[in-house]
Amino acid sequence: MEQVKDLRITLIQPNVYWESPVENRERISEMMNTVSGNTDLVVLPEMFTTGFTMNASALAEPMNGETMAWMKAKAAELNAAICGSAIIEDEGGSYNRLLFVHPDGSYQSYDKRHLFFIEGEIGVFEPGKERVIVNFRGWRIGLYICYDVRFPVWSRNRNDTDLALYVANWPASRTRVWQTLLKARAIENQIYVAGANRVGSDGNEVDYCGDSLLVNPRGEVMHRLENREVVVTGTLSIENLENFRLKFPVGNDADDFRLL
Repeated sequence: MEQVKDLRITLIQPNVYWESPVENRERISEMMNTVSGNTDLVVLPEMFTTGFTMNASALAEPMNGETMAWMKAKAAELNAAICGSAIIEDEGGSYNRLLFVHPDGSYQSYDKRHLFFIEGEIGVFEPGKERVIVNFRGWRIGLYICYDVRFPVWSRNRNDTDLALYVANWPASRTRVWQTLLKARAIENQIYVAGANRVGSDGNEVDYCGDSLLVNPRGEVMHRLENREVVVTGTLSIENLENFRLKFPVGNDADDFRLL
């Protein structure tokens, strides 16, 4: 069995142009170019092509649309996986869908389970029904979107996760909550956690201050991105993760449960 290597993970924290997919893809391409050849996984925020808009009827793309084509091209160019959520139209419904695209063009997707009712996601988007764990370069990676981070049962490590990704448009007014929840998910699950957020203001005059985080299984912040457009890469050690779990195996005492 091939030994699992350390994972270089890049968080990209952009100022997302409101409802402008072309501009956002161009800007994020520029930011990605700074890590060419030096990363394994690039994580983008929630709805990185549009901002957190409910205008799905005008902005939804098919799975084989321009954003997926762009993600495949960038993944191949960087020889790295690209991950972020976009508005996708599929089987007659609209989804806030997280796309995880591999360098060879294959992909997995996750539909946001917990729709944020306060901003009107319910009724616009269809809720996701299944957890998704991706295997990439030997790492088991859980896919989640924004509001999902508030629900620990959905995020539970069922002995199948090494890293959880939370892509978000999380407002500045609740940034302490965002940071606290990301740390909690890492601690209780003994996993690495990456949270990718945005900066700037959107078309609804909601302000964002970034605070994208990379957190280790002890809940210690490895990287915290400041309130500006920025790209940061960190390295995750599978050896350190496994040693920590062996020395402090709290997962053995976790409660059993079953989701309805």
